[in-house]
Amino acid sequence: MDALLAGLKGAVDTLGATVLLPIVIFIIALVLGAKAGRAFRAAVTIGVAFIAINLVLGLMLNSISDVAQAIVRNTGIQRDIVDVGWPSAAAIAFGSSVGLWVIPVGIAVNILLLVTRLTRTLNVDVWNFWHFAFIGSLTVAATNNLAYGIIAAALMAALALLFADWSAKAVQKFYGVPGVSVPHLASAQILPIAIVLNWIIDRIPGINKIDISTETIQKRFGVLGEPVILGLVIGLVLGAIAYYNLGDFGTALSKILQTGMTLAAVMLLLPRMVKILMEGLLPVSEAAQEFVRKRAGDRELTVGLDSAILIGHPAAISSSLILVPIAIILSIILPGNRVILFADLAVIPFIVAMTAPLLNGNVFRMVIVGTVTLILGFYVANALAPLFTSAAVASGFAMPENAVQITSVVDGFLWISYVVVKAVESLGIAGLALLLVIIGAAFWAFRRNTAAWERAAGAEDEAEAVRAN
Repeated sequence: MDALLAGLKGAVDTLGATVLLPIVIFIIALVLGAKAGRAFRAAVTIGVAFIAINLVLGLMLNSISDVAQAIVRNTGIQRDIVDVGWPSAAAIAFGSSVGLWVIPVGIAVNILLLVTRLTRTLNVDVWNFWHFAFIGSLTVAATNNLAYGIIAAALMAALALLFADWSAKAVQKFYGVPGVSVPHLASAQILPIAIVLNWIIDRIPGINKIDISTETIQKRFGVLGEPVILGLVIGLVLGAIAYYNLGDFGTALSKILQTGMTLAAVMLLLPRMVKILMEGLLPVSEAAQEFVRKRAGDRELTVGLDSAILIGHPAAISSSLILVPIAIILSIILPGNRVILFADLAVIPFIVAMTAPLLNGNVFRMVIVGTVTLILGFYVANALAPLFTSAAVASGFAMPENAVQITSVVDGFLWISYVVVKAVESLGIAGLALLLVIIGAAFWAFRRNTAAWERAAGAEDEAEAVRAN
């Protein structure tokens, strides 16, 4: 069994997300009844779209990383907990003892919840099962019990499906991606925080009237408010903050202008790449709906994808770029913080993108929610760093030079990681049972009052239609 699981994990590692996803999509489309030719074309188109999205994201992430690291150097701060980035966290997760089990466990949980009608999401984003394995590996580090880690990973696979169902209508409406949901823990975990903060902001006179969305900016400033120009302006400002002190004026100006043009390109290109993805996904979504209609009437089925499909919206990019210097400032001023951000500053778009539907793309509110989420995340990271480091060592990860402990924004900053690990560490099997009851109750509550949950997540029109029926 271990050899089989190791082979499966090795295949996932070797193929990578952009090859694995089209294969999974093709197989699923055939199972759902799509014609072989149409299924093959859809799978290849989706694979190409994700390669294109990753190319543009890579352009953005490299630019933001360079800017962020320059700003960090300018501050001169030193900390003993080093942010090693999400690729390292993924390697640690898949390299852990839980990583061997997470793919079959994640698939089994999805099938079980689909068969029992507790979820409507078919999660094809197998690569991102590493998020489940990561929390499982922290659980093993805390308890030295592999079974606890596997159960924790299974519960996270279920929780990701709940978040996906909850936010699906709002995501589809706001981002224009029909038939899609996002079972991505690192992105969805912000939803409860955003709902609470949005409720508070709505009750603060004056503040509740502030609406700085990319649409209102474009209406007010015309061409100067278009996303591509907005990306240019934000890039120039970030570049100036990062490179003002290079010494050589020509080099500094070149860096600033390059940052501006890079982020302008990202603002223009990412939404177009997502359109290619949707072209490929449409036949699969149609086959899924037809498959379900024949067997379960009007029941809806959504295809669960990586939150990378959400990053292209101007509100997501704008708010996350503003949050980069804020995150660095927080790392300096927060009392007791030992974390220095480095590699993962560039993934802030993934952290805030899911708030856009709930907050109607209001960049002002997205920045507030993102700031509070980061503050909470810093203290989570400080608390979990010893376990993160232990899990890394156990998986054979090479520690960075001069780093006493390590973390990452994805998933070391997540409140979910802290709650799960501390519950199991404190209560053992009773903690896992408690988490199972809570997640099960959440599924039950969602099914009982889907409209209210979706309305809370930002899908007002769709939720009202569900309630009317």
